[in-house]
Formats: sequence, structure tokens, C-alpha cells
Amino acid sequence: MRAQDSATGSGTIAVDAGTETSPTPGPGAPPHTAQAPASAPDAPPQGAQAPARRGTLLAALGVVAFSLTFPSTAWGLESFGPWSLVALRSTLAALIAGGFLLAVRAPVPARRHWGGLAVVAGGVVIGFPLLTTLALQTSTTSHAAVVVGLLPLTTAVLGSLRTGERPSRTFWVAALAGAAVVIGFTVQQSGGALTSGDLYLFGALLVCAAGYTEGGRLARVMPGWQVIGWALILCLPLAVAGSAVALPLEPVHLTAHGVLGLVWVAAGSTFFGLYVWYKGMAEIGVPRASQLQLAQPLLTLAWSLLLLGEEVPAAAPLAAVAVLVCIAATQRTGRRGRAAPRSAGETGPVRS
Repeated sequence: MRAQDSATGSGTIAVDAGTETSPTPGPGAPPHTAQAPASAPDAPPQGAQAPARRGTLLAALGVVAFSLTFPSTAWGLESFGPWSLVALRSTLAALIAGGFLLAVRAPVPARRHWGGLAVVAGGVVIGFPLLTTLALQTSTTSHAAVVVGLLPLTTAVLGSLRTGERPSRTFWVAALAGAAVVIGFTVQQSGGALTSGDLYLFGALLVCAAGYTEGGRLARVMPGWQVIGWALILCLPLAVAGSAVALPLEPVHLTAHGVLGLVWVAAGSTFFGLYVWYKGMAEIGVPRASQLQLAQPLLTLAWSLLLLGEEVPAAAPLAAVAVLVCIAATQRTGRRGRAAPRSAGETGPVRS
């Protein structure tokens, strides 16, 4: 994919409000094509529509994969302790990623990218799984899902600060409205009382948003699946050591649910989900991709009912409608300015 075709490349926003620049006719084009149509000045260029649709679809697939994480973690905790589950999850995911990297002979990232990969590893590979797994020892998956529903707004804020993207006021109104729905849903269901696991969940919000943002930036200069792949490889020594220490200390009772939960959080959530997520984020930008996650808590509630038999609160359908309206609003808004220029060594085509 070339940079001018990407939704997040240096030529990302080809048409801004008020832009009147006419396209340059190509070789052999008839003279009358030199003038741009006067109507629909805010319509995106035709070449940018396909990448934007593809990026939205990929990011949405990532959200579906992520929505299964908490129910799968609850299953995994039936067989493993929290530290063992996180260590094994990271180890298996790293082995899968390493196999793919070797199969395609992926080049080792440049030295300047390893700092960003360390942020991705610390936030997405280790921090978020560990903190949420510890939280699920005392919280239900439905409660955890709605608290982590604040992740899109957190990611959008960090993403705007980190990448220089400037969402419009309408974007922020819709994003804040979606966050308000999530907060209101949480308070209504918990009666205003916070559990001890909420501290873990709020910490998970911060570290995961940082990892998502940095991963989205790196996905502009290397394939998204390689971003998470190399982040997993970076964590492999620590994951192996953690498995060796935790497994003898925590009880292991293998069940079908426990094994399936471990396999999904390793292969589905950690590898496949992050692969399509970062690839989609590179297409449509960090803020817009992050708002798709507003649907994740409601999807997790559905999985909790179907897979775990948890009772879905009566307010869930109303919250789902409100959240989906906010998602639609954020996806229709644009940015007021261009993304910050790439740093030295980050120019050139965007690969996906």
C-alpha cells in the first residue's frame, strides 16, 4: 500500500473542509477533468475510501476478538492461577508469532523502533493481561467489561498527544458521550461502589492505551502483525521465566474450559486480535479505531451470557444502542489537522 492510499500516511487527509485544490490531470486525461467538482467538498477522495473501509473492518474484527478475552480468561482461571495463565499466554503467543516471523523471514526492526516495541510489550502483552486477570479474581466479566469500556477514550487522548492527530469537536463530543454511557452503566450496575479489582482495571486502562497508541504509530512503518509479533518476542524470555516460577507455585487443574480459554487468549486475543487491530489502526488512525472499542463491553456482556451463564443487566440493550450511536458519530467525523510529520527514518510507503 502506498502512503497516499493510506488513511494514516503522510498524505492522510486529502480533503479538508474548505479545500478547493483541483486534481492534476493524468497523462492523456481530457482537458475538462482539470476542474474538481464544486459539490461535496467534504467527500473523501475515491482512492482513500477503500483503505478506510478495510481499516474499519480489520479494527472491528480486532474488537470482536478482544470481546472474548474476559470470558476466555475466566475459563482459563478454572485451570491455572493468574500468574501462570498470563505467563503461559504470553509464551504461547510469542511462539506463534515467532513461527510466523521466521516463515516470512521478517526483517529485524531498526534500533530506533525497539523503544516503541517495549511500550507495546509492557502495555499490551504483559500489563493489560496481568492486571485484568488479577481483577477477574474478584470481579465478574460483565463488571470488568464495562469498566474497561473507558479504554477507547483513554486511547484517543493518548493517541492524539502521541501522533499529533487532531480530531474534530464533533468527534470529542461523541467520544465523551460514549464514555459517559459506559460510566453511567457501571455506576448504575454497581450502586456506586467500586470493588478492589477496579484499581487493577483502571491501571490496565492506562497501560493498554499506551500500548495501543505506540503500536498504532509503529504500524505505519511496519506491518501491524509484525508490531505485535516482535513485541511478543521481546517478552518471551520474561514469559518463559515467569512460567517456570509460577507453575510450581500455583495449582493446576486441567479442564476443557481451562485449556480452551488459554488457547484463545494466546492465539485469538493476543496474536490474531492484535494483528488485525494494529493493521486497521494504521488505516484509519488511532482515535477513530479506538472508538470502535465502545462496542466491546456490550459484546463481552453477550459472550458472558452465552459462555459463562452470567446474568445480563436489563440496562444493557439501552446502553448498547447509545454506544452504537456514538460509534457511528465518531466514524463520520474527520480531523481538523494533519497528523504530525513522521520522524527521521519513518518516511516512505506505509506497509500493511
